[in-house]
This record gives sequence, C-alpha cells and structure tokens, in this order.
Amino acid sequence: MDLPPYVNEPYTDFTQPDQAPLMEAALRKVRAEFGREYPLLIAGEERSSGEKVSSFNPSELSEIVGIHPKGTAQDAQDAIDRATAYFPIWAAVPLQQRAAYLIRIAELIRQRKYELDAWLVLESGKTWAEAEADVSEAVDFCEYYARHALKMARPEPVVQLAGERDEFVYLPLGVGIIIPPWNFPFAILLGMSVAALVTGNTVVIKPSTETPTIASKFAELMLEAGIPAQAFSLLNGSGPEVGEALVTNPKARFISFTGSRAVGLRINELAARTPKGQLWIKRVVAEMGGKDAIIVDSEADLDQAVLGVLYSAFGFQGQKCSACSRAIVDETVYDEFLIRLKAKTEALTQGPSEKVDNYMGPVISAASIDKIMSYIEIGKSEGRLITGGERADGNGY
Repeated sequence: MDLPPYVNEPYTDFTQPDQAPLMEAALRKVRAEFGREYPLLIAGEERSSGEKVSSFNPSELSEIVGIHPKGTAQDAQDAIDRATAYFPIWAAVPLQQRAAYLIRIAELIRQRKYELDAWLVLESGKTWAEAEADVSEAVDFCEYYARHALKMARPEPVVQLAGERDEFVYLPLGVGIIIPPWNFPFAILLGMSVAALVTGNTVVIKPSTETPTIASKFAELMLEAGIPAQAFSLLNGSGPEVGEALVTNPKARFISFTGSRAVGLRINELAARTPKGQLWIKRVVAEMGGKDAIIVDSEADLDQAVLGVLYSAFGFQGQKCSACSRAIVDETVYDEFLIRLKAKTEALTQGPSEKVDNYMGPVISAASIDKIMSYIEIGKSEGRLITGGERADGNGY
C-alpha cells in the first residue's frame, strides 16, 4: 500500500465569504437531528436500556442534542468477552487492509467536515475554529497512524549472530479500553481508537458522559468505512459502574485514558492489580491535566506575550490541559503587561458558540461553572480583581 507523504489537514478559513454559509447550513442540519436516541453498540449488537442520559447543548440548555442508554457492568462484561473472541480474527487481517480503513475514515471525515464541526459546536460548546481544529486533528490521526503502522509492519533490522536467524516483529496485545475526554471528544476519541485498531487490537470505547453523541457519530463512520462491527464496542455509562468494570476486567490488556488527574490515578491503581485469571500486567497510557504557566521576561515583545497568554488562557474557555493557568511576569514589565492584557481580555466576545463572532462559548457543565465561580472568589480574597468576575448572561453554562 503506497501513500503520499504525510501532511497536516488544512483548516477551513471561516472568514472567507463562501465558508460561513456552509457552516450555518450544517448547524441547521444537525439541529434538525436533535433529540434522537442512539443505541449502545456491543460488537455490532444494538442495545438500549431503561435508564437514559441526555446530552444538552451547553449554550442553550433547553435543547437535547442526543439521548443515550446508560450501559451496565453486564454490558461491559459482554463487550470485553466479544472483543476477546474476535481479537485473533482481527489481528489476522493484513495490516495494509487495516491501514486502508483509516484512510477511508479520513476521507469520510473530509466529506462531512462542516457537519462534524457543527456537532462539536452544539454538543461540546466549541467555537467554529476550535471545532474545525478538533475535526482536522482527527483526520491527521487517521493519516499519520495508517502510515506509521505500515512502517512498523516492515521488518526491523537486528544483529544476526552466528548460528541464529533473528527477526523483530510487532504483535497486537489484545483488548484495549479507550476512555477519551469531553474537551477533545472527536479527535482524541478517534486517535486512541484507530491507533489500537490499526495495530490489530480490538477495543471497547467508553466516551465521556458529557459528549456521547459525537462518539456515536464516530462509530457510524467506522462502520461506514468497513471496519467490522465485532472489532469495537461503544459503551456509554458512568465511571464507577461501567468504567471500573472495564478497567478491572482480567481480559482487558491495556487502557488508553485522557482526562482528569483523579480519574487517571484511579485507573492506574485499579489496572495495577492482578486478579485471579489475569495473565498479564495491564498497560496504561494516562494523559492527565496540567497547571501551565507562561513566563514573560523583561525582553519580551509585550504585544505578542499578551496575545499568547490571552489565547492560551481563554481559547475554548480555558478547557484544555495546555491552557495557561498562570502568567509569571518580570516586575519591570508587570504593570504595562497587565494594562494591555486587561484591555485585550475585555474585548473578547462571549456567548453561544454557534455564533461565529463569539470568541468564547460556554463551559461544559454546571460543575464547571461552580468550580470556576469558586476560584473567582478565591482570587478576590487572595488578590485583586482586574476584570470580569461575574457569571455571563444566557441560558447556558
């Protein structure tokens, strides 16, 4: 399988007059699908349940984006059992064919980019630009991992000793548990899933309870691209019931997680145990939150430093592990830096993320609002309020 050299997916420029109408049409199309119920997918079997959870538009809480059954520990057990049974079949599929599935997914995403952008805008509160970056990164993951898997499939050179015939090959592990975050609910969910699938593993995906609808859209893409339904399961549910049932299952081989420090540490703790019947030490990849600082020294270009802090702190409402949480500023430029940062901050527009002129949309949940307001109060008590300090208007977060 020959592929052209890898290049990053270009972003749509919504400032171009022909682009905004396409995005607005996609938003209307997606909104027309609001309120639909999506099933759990257990290796191709659609399941529902009595208990449902609704995903809301965080910009307008009266709008239900999607309705999703709440999985159970038994669903988790069934998903892993079926993934275990199908693993040797999927692992035997030629790697070139598995890579071709990823290229096909990338093609489908490009064809529906505006629509997928719109789902992110309306379910996760991303602005148009943030949603476009998320979807473009998903394309990048497909294209990059397909190429890297093909590279890994080629024999690795090894030292040959007299009387020996040595070779180095990569083998798939088994069943992987994929637990993505809500803040990059398409790109990271897709990236962790296709990386495991292209290398011959089967997966059970537990999406965030905040953004389950975009996960269902991803599952639809995988099936349309031709990935066998038995190779993956999509299982919504709570962390304590479904998440822990997946992580602790002795048949699970590895866990890929992105999310909070508390949950990541809990997963690492649970996965380190070796219950009866488990034949291996589970592998865990846990990407967790950060507390990031930008240092501004006396020789900095202050205008550029202000923009760097502004965009890092407030892009996607600061809901990234890479977001600037602290600015550490040389005292000789501190006062001037603060004046310029205050002015730029007050110029930011805030409101529903579907409105292209809003730089900031909503945060993801009521819990996020409460946490932010509590930190504002801490800031008022420990320092001085420079600007803002109150909750914005509107029927959203």
